[in-house]
Amino acid sequence: MKKRRTWLLTILMAILITIGSLIGHTNPLLATSSSIGKEKLTMITSPDYPPFEFYDTREGESKIVGFDMDIANYIAKELGFQLQVQESDFSGLIPALQANRADFAMASMNPTPERRRNVDFSISYYQGRDTIVTAKGSNIKTPVDLAGKRVGVQLGTTQEQYVKKIATKIPGIELKQLNKAPEMVQEIKSRRIDAIILGDTVALGFVQANPELEFHFLDSDEPGGGSAIAFPKGSALVEPFNQVLQSMKDNGELEKLVNKWFTPESIAAASKSSASKTSPTKTGLNIDLRRIVPEIPFILQGIPLTLLFTILSVFFGLLWGTVLSLCKISGITPLGWFANGYTSIFRGTPLLLQLSLVYYATPQLTGYDISALQAGVLAFTLNSGAYMSETIRGGIQGVDKGQREAALSMGVPYQLMMWDIILPQALKNILPALVNETIGLLKDSSLVATIGVVETLRRAQIVGSNKYIYFEPLLFAGLVYYVMVMGLTFGASNLERSLRRSE
Repeated sequence: MKKRRTWLLTILMAILITIGSLIGHTNPLLATSSSIGKEKLTMITSPDYPPFEFYDTREGESKIVGFDMDIANYIAKELGFQLQVQESDFSGLIPALQANRADFAMASMNPTPERRRNVDFSISYYQGRDTIVTAKGSNIKTPVDLAGKRVGVQLGTTQEQYVKKIATKIPGIELKQLNKAPEMVQEIKSRRIDAIILGDTVALGFVQANPELEFHFLDSDEPGGGSAIAFPKGSALVEPFNQVLQSMKDNGELEKLVNKWFTPESIAAASKSSASKTSPTKTGLNIDLRRIVPEIPFILQGIPLTLLFTILSVFFGLLWGTVLSLCKISGITPLGWFANGYTSIFRGTPLLLQLSLVYYATPQLTGYDISALQAGVLAFTLNSGAYMSETIRGGIQGVDKGQREAALSMGVPYQLMMWDIILPQALKNILPALVNETIGLLKDSSLVATIGVVETLRRAQIVGSNKYIYFEPLLFAGLVYYVMVMGLTFGASNLERSLRRSE
């Protein structure tokens, strides 16, 4: 009887779940009333450019906010779709659209003719002005003053194209391309470059946080066309997005957002009181770790992701490296050629190149929308497997040949002999080398930030971008990595001692 009641309750629950699921799909009150035929759209951005887009890190939160985000959320509400946000370096936004990894991109992007050849753009929603940012007293105020100077720009921006153009007319300009605005500011403070070209709102934030800097408006006879939303070529979203943007201009909503984000007071608030409380020096390095104390929980939240990435990469890399090493020593010529050729390719090309190819090429070649974490684990597995295969091969060949001959003479199958006798001894001998490879993967995990994974180092860079500072968050991130590496080294040493005692 009791058993029968249990079955009846189970069937009843299944019926209720099924009915609830059907209602959820058919009830218009529960379904999203999208006017564009898609219930969810993915926006990709580069959240290191306050006040356009940046991370709100208060109380350890991890939320992208800013002028562009408010516009995107307004459009999502008007068109009835759910907004999903991904991040990337600025130079990776257009490749992501071309690979159909996102439906649109917003990052204060100017619709230049070169970009229009690769992506489509909406109408302009904001027109800013470029500035020259320099150290105070440098007397660099106009483009002519850049003659013979070292000028920094962000890679892939219209400012980069502008400097390249004026360099053909103004002699002696040395261009330096960097990935992020905070890096450019730090180059000025370190006296490695003389000036940088930045948008006015971003320049104002950096000058407020670094009183030793100043900026001057750059009068250009070729306006960049303002900021616009980028779409993949032929996207059907351009027209509905344009309608909403025009409506925002007409009803004053866009002006409200401009007043919210682009006043000196709002920019200062976006920097979250980042200016140093101590007086800056002209030549010294002013470091005050107290400025990042409220952001420490946000940085520490990246540790689990860093460790997860490292553990998965090491585990699968070890398995793949073992397979490759067995191919090399199998005596089967095709397998040996394959394993040696594979190792040559992955050891002979940059890891960052492999990571980018896996992330951007996989959707185009296979149709599978691989996530950033999956792409990182796969790329690092393929790369570390090539290195580990040589280490494991050396460990296997270092085992006394007499044990192999004795096992074979006793009729032990080859596979069982390798698994139970040879491999355990080989792994014990190569444990230090495997630990070194693991440490290398732990530190190299920061490379996945280039494809949008918000791990420990990326979070430190986000804090630096929000606070308009550079050294303090990176020093703290370095401390975090050092503690993790020391913990790994200590654990490996204990394991090695235990293995020696068991001999």
